[in-house]
Amino acid sequence: MRLARLSLALFAVPLLATTAPAQQATPAPKAAAKAPQVRDWRTHVVQTQSGAILTGNPAAKVKLVEYLSYTCPHCAHFVAESKAPLHDDLVRRGLVRVEFRHAVRDPLDMAAALLARCTGPKGFSGASQAIFAAQASWFEQGRTWWQANAAGLQSQPGLARLKAAANGSGLTALMQKRGMSAAAINQCFAAPGDLNKVAAMTKAAWGTIKGTPSFTINGKAGGGSDWAALEPELRAAGAR
Repeated sequence: MRLARLSLALFAVPLLATTAPAQQATPAPKAAAKAPQVRDWRTHVVQTQSGAILTGNPAAKVKLVEYLSYTCPHCAHFVAESKAPLHDDLVRRGLVRVEFRHAVRDPLDMAAALLARCTGPKGFSGASQAIFAAQASWFEQGRTWWQANAAGLQSQPGLARLKAAANGSGLTALMQKRGMSAAAINQCFAAPGDLNKVAAMTKAAWGTIKGTPSFTINGKAGGGSDWAALEPELRAAGAR
């Protein structure tokens, strides 16, 4: 908001024959103009009809689609190394819009996806980063738990099996440390709506990609499988 200038009323001072001329009033200093605020486009997050999560400026010149899996070690590495240059710089400044698409590989992956999505579009990015950051811990624990308990879970509904996997792997505890209540976590596995969306998204993804992570830039496949390969392609597409 532009600040209005302050003005001073100038008062006439009577002159006496024996006095020196009156000094003129000193103008008040101009108020410093505030620097225009720059929008942080990381806060613009929406969910598409298919369930994908879009983060960033809708008018960004570069549209990046990420196909990621929570149980993919290369995906965890990519998320960690790309956060600062991609999300904290290019997305923040409105140069790149990122679309997150799930490419689920196993039940633990699906359990993680449902928990991350349960935080809503605004909480999704932070939840995803936390899940990827702790992957080495919960995935190993979950894989051991699943091998020991999968057979006994076959008679249970799909969502019940996924909730049990979330508990057994430590994913539930991870989300509780982030502030999710037990009641909120129960709701993540209470209805099949998100499960069906992620399953459909996964089917479409694996009909397009051969592995994770995979990327498209403005609709064209590219980016290799790590940030070192992806960054120059984003720059070449206009993210400068």
